[in-house]
Amino acid sequence: MAITDINEYAHLTDADVDALGAELDALRREIEAERGERDVRYVRRTILAQRALEVAGRLALFGSHRRSLWLLGTGSLALAKIIENMELGHNVMHGQWDWMNDPEVHSTTWEWDMVCASPHWKHSHNYIHHKYTNVVGMDHDVGYKILRVTRDEPWEPRRAFQPLANVFLAATFEWGIGLHDLALKEVISGEKPKEVAIPQIKEFLRKIGKQVGKDYVLFPALTGPNFVHTLTANATANVIRNLWAYVVIFCGHFPDGAEKFTVDTLDDETPGQWYLRQMLGSANFNAGPAMAFMSGNLCYQIEHHLYPDLPSNRLADISVRVRELCDKYDLPYTTGSLWVQYLKTLRTINKLALPDRFLRDTADDAPETASERRFTGLDQAMGLKTALGEVRRRRRLRRRSRR
Repeated sequence: MAITDINEYAHLTDADVDALGAELDALRREIEAERGERDVRYVRRTILAQRALEVAGRLALFGSHRRSLWLLGTGSLALAKIIENMELGHNVMHGQWDWMNDPEVHSTTWEWDMVCASPHWKHSHNYIHHKYTNVVGMDHDVGYKILRVTRDEPWEPRRAFQPLANVFLAATFEWGIGLHDLALKEVISGEKPKEVAIPQIKEFLRKIGKQVGKDYVLFPALTGPNFVHTLTANATANVIRNLWAYVVIFCGHFPDGAEKFTVDTLDDETPGQWYLRQMLGSANFNAGPAMAFMSGNLCYQIEHHLYPDLPSNRLADISVRVRELCDKYDLPYTTGSLWVQYLKTLRTINKLALPDRFLRDTADDAPETASERRFTGLDQAMGLKTALGEVRRRRRLRRRSRR
């Protein structure tokens, strides 16, 4: 079962949580005061680099009948789409650069290079996901209504196919995101009013028309006899972008240690508890400067969830301070290599395709699902990170005794 009392789970008192919140507030004010020309140069250079890559890719595809130019064009275009979606689109629409007061780089005007309409994403992601992060039944990003990633969701026969559904979602990720906020199931059942749904669907269809027209009609047609070669290059670039975005997002939300919460945690939630929920409900992966850039700095998912509207180029510095706070309050800082985090995520997706009776760990003490009851019998004076170490030690001993 998911966490119902976040203070109890974190082994912190109300005063501890308030103090943690105050320190994180102070860090926010510090970063806000430092924003300036360095940050402006960063985002403008990123925009310039992204546009240069896109132009280079489009030009190379005029010779897409040649394998070398097809590969060059596809690679350049895939990189351009990844940078636009991850480091620009995602972060600009979070309002990270609104303080510049530049209408070109503003959350209210940016439209990104994917089929999801930006207003839909800002509602489902900025509002729903970041406000109700990992709250089961409230945060629709918990499994994207497609995958079972916590035992708080009951098993159904269709879950047996979720390993295949996961592969399909990865390859078509932009379409999954595009459909996410439409909530078509609620539209069909009548739960979502048609006066709300129909304008959304029309906006989605308009965005599809623009994207399909651009990538699969206009640009291929411009290359004349290379139409088919260019079309396959554009489709491949989109799939590469989809796969990368999927891996980055899933590694930030579904590895072991990214905890889930019940709606009870929202009752009278304090600012400090909101911060704590973001820290416990998110996960990072280790990355050097290049990988961090290509991930939109979402390798720092914990820091992004603490400060979703602070510039992404500041998250690496913020992470140092957040680690220090985790050490101070004996909180876990969930991170690991990209592939370890993804393999843990994949294990959860494949494991929860099975009915609960086939699963070994309890619903209160499993890698993907845990509650404060996992600490029953432990000394409550120890901190969370220390307590988790003891839980893992006891689990290993139990497994050895079964052999």
